[in-house]
Amino acid sequence: MTLVTPPPVILDEPLRGGQMWSRVLRRGQVLTLTDVEGGASVAALFYNADDKTERYNMPDTLKAQHIARLTTGCVLYSDMGRVLCSVVADSVGWHDTLSGHGRAEHVQQKFGAGSYQALRNDFYRNTRDNFLIELGKYELGKRDLGPNVNFFVKVGIDEQGNIAWQKNSAAGGFVELRAELNTLVVLSNTPHPLDPSPSYAPKPVRLRVTQGEPAGPSDPCRLSRPENARGFALTEAYFS
Repeated sequence: MTLVTPPPVILDEPLRGGQMWSRVLRRGQVLTLTDVEGGASVAALFYNADDKTERYNMPDTLKAQHIARLTTGCVLYSDMGRVLCSVVADSVGWHDTLSGHGRAEHVQQKFGAGSYQALRNDFYRNTRDNFLIELGKYELGKRDLGPNVNFFVKVGIDEQGNIAWQKNSAAGGFVELRAELNTLVVLSNTPHPLDPSPSYAPKPVRLRVTQGEPAGPSDPCRLSRPENARGFALTEAYFS
């Protein structure tokens, strides 16, 4: 029997409710997000860490792969046609690409003031401000905000044609993202803008980074769509 050596673990830490996080994933490294209790929602932005003017492009990601959500085999395209990350494993089956993220006004209107003065470190954070705080660490700001991914959240279209909330993932749900470029990942563990819950209670998530290799010639993400083969070819040319 051949023993498979698990990949080296680079990081393993919690992402608490309301917390923001960022890290540069080196090419080939894998970020695993796990919904610890069920009901999580994590908003994410992606940038080329070597040239941060290149970033996640939602329209190209969806139209190139004929999708409206992310799951195993999908990739996240940059606005230069390269692949930032690949979804190499996913137990959830759907991750929202359409709904955007919440702002301070939305959180206050829905949940109340929730100020730091009253709640200290449990104050009501919002995704936009969390993003801006993390982006500031990399000399990025408001003009660098764009469409985001909402992991662990499923949305659909209601009878009136509006984007509508469906559900979160269950406890133990996970998604694995492999970096194909050196990729800056920015996360915010804050309520989804369409979440119908009346309580401000973002759920804990586990973050794990392991060492791996970029996509090879027979990688399922490369082969899932003809367009992806071209995207990976552009990505590999970037390093040649």
